[in-house]
Amino acid sequence: MSGVAKLYLKARFVETQSASGYNAGPVPLWGKTNMRTLRVLLFAVLTISAAIAQQDQSQGSAPESAAQAAAKKDKKQPATTSAATADKASESAKPAEAKTEANEATDKEEHYDVAEVPPVVTHHQIALNGKTLNYTATTGRLPIKRGDGKTEAEMFFVAYTLDGQETARRPLTFAFNGGPGSASVWLHMGALGPKRVVLQPNGFMPAAPYRLEDNPDTLLDRTDIVMVDAMATGYSRAANAELTKKFLGVKGDVQGFGEFIRLYLSRYERWSSPLFLLGESYGTTRAAGIAGYLADHGIAFNGVTLLSMAVDFQTLEWNKSNDLPYLLLVPTFNMIAGYHHKLSADLTQDVAKTREEVVRWSNNEYALALGKGDAMTPEERRKIVEQLSRYIGLKPEVIEAHDLRIDVPTFTKELLLDRKLISGRLDGRFTSPNPGDERGGYDPTSAAILPPYTSAFNNYLRTELNYKSDMPYRVFAYDQPGFQTWEWGNAVEGFPSTASGLRSAMIKNPYMKILVMEGYYDLATPFAAANWTMDHLDLDGQYRQNISYSTYGSGHMVYIDRAEHDKMKKDLVEFMEKCLPK
Repeated sequence: MSGVAKLYLKARFVETQSASGYNAGPVPLWGKTNMRTLRVLLFAVLTISAAIAQQDQSQGSAPESAAQAAAKKDKKQPATTSAATADKASESAKPAEAKTEANEATDKEEHYDVAEVPPVVTHHQIALNGKTLNYTATTGRLPIKRGDGKTEAEMFFVAYTLDGQETARRPLTFAFNGGPGSASVWLHMGALGPKRVVLQPNGFMPAAPYRLEDNPDTLLDRTDIVMVDAMATGYSRAANAELTKKFLGVKGDVQGFGEFIRLYLSRYERWSSPLFLLGESYGTTRAAGIAGYLADHGIAFNGVTLLSMAVDFQTLEWNKSNDLPYLLLVPTFNMIAGYHHKLSADLTQDVAKTREEVVRWSNNEYALALGKGDAMTPEERRKIVEQLSRYIGLKPEVIEAHDLRIDVPTFTKELLLDRKLISGRLDGRFTSPNPGDERGGYDPTSAAILPPYTSAFNNYLRTELNYKSDMPYRVFAYDQPGFQTWEWGNAVEGFPSTASGLRSAMIKNPYMKILVMEGYYDLATPFAAANWTMDHLDLDGQYRQNISYSTYGSGHMVYIDRAEHDKMKKDLVEFMEKCLPK
């Protein structure tokens, strides 16, 4: 109870005393005669008590016990109560009050029940390519324990396993989204699981209410799937706020997922299964880190899929001292400008040819110009401004105003300004008028897909997977304590990166293969940035041949477009076949 609440209740108690007649005039139920009798009796009792006390003093008090004497000697308190004694008594009460206030503060913190509960197991079937597949869904949380066995957190997962399979030969894929701070609902209900959210064919939002359909592109016919939610997202929770911080960072996140994977392999006896990782966005940061971390703990993967890659943040975070992202954004700017008919006709006749031309130009002439900085001649600067304007569809004066360096917010606001529209960051094909509230960095893509996924998945959990919880399923955890101070680890060296972990895993396991999946309209993780990262892993030809690429005519979440989702499934199947032992 807060101090304010205590003061409020004390005031109410005093009011109640007064209203009830306590110490407030004559007692209503007693007459004057009875009151006089009561006074006489009270005087008699007091007289007798005084006489007894005087007799005790004259006879001497009873002998003290050794303990009582020792206590009196230690305390050395006078027999009478003085003002000094009262002050000491008041001071002795302060620690108790402080302790109470500390307990109240502790009670205000969020504490989560991390007692282990058996998972919910349900059985289902799906018709896929003319065949009926029977599968089991296991929904629950696995404990993350410290060395002495005490549970610090629990991570939420949904596992889909095909019935009647030999687990030693059956592939197992651990998949997750990123953020950091995003649950894995996107990959779960958009790409890999047996159900998917119904959107318009191009991935745009349909009208509510939202629904699910059988997913013809699920990977369940090729691999068992374990969808995992990062700490503080979905239903994953640490026991308290202090323990939550342990997992909110590059290192803690990787270790938490690594422990989850180890425990899952043990609990469900999958140590002999071919193993795969599939991460999206920051999930690729995590996947690269996990591959390196678990390689040193005896767990090797057959294949790792990096969808919308964010492994080296030097390629993504622009600032005054880092021009690299400006170069790597230009090809994606070009693709989005072409989609919205902002380029000249000669550049849109052969999109693939133009894309290659822009990649070459941005890596050469544009890179050299930015490198010169103020040393550029006026003529050199004019040529760069004109060419950049031609390739990305922005006015020359906008490019000049931003010193030839166009970032994502500038591009998304300026490209369709004449139509009073903003283009999407996660998927540049999406557009919307400006809603007027940009505190969180408004993105038409997120606004269009968040309601369908959130609504459909919450209903699916309860009705089909039979997992019921009163806790909120956190699609995002960005507003939770700790996420704004995410521990970026080696960022002190320049920029966060798990590229070294990925390289380490590839060197230590020369059989492991990597698939990089890229969306051409993705401004969050541009395809040119992914290519640059993979070209700078310091690998020779033996290891580079283990890297393959797949590209898509969609954005960050390539699978929300139906046609691109079909292609994604085919690419994943081909990749897995290359990874599996013959």
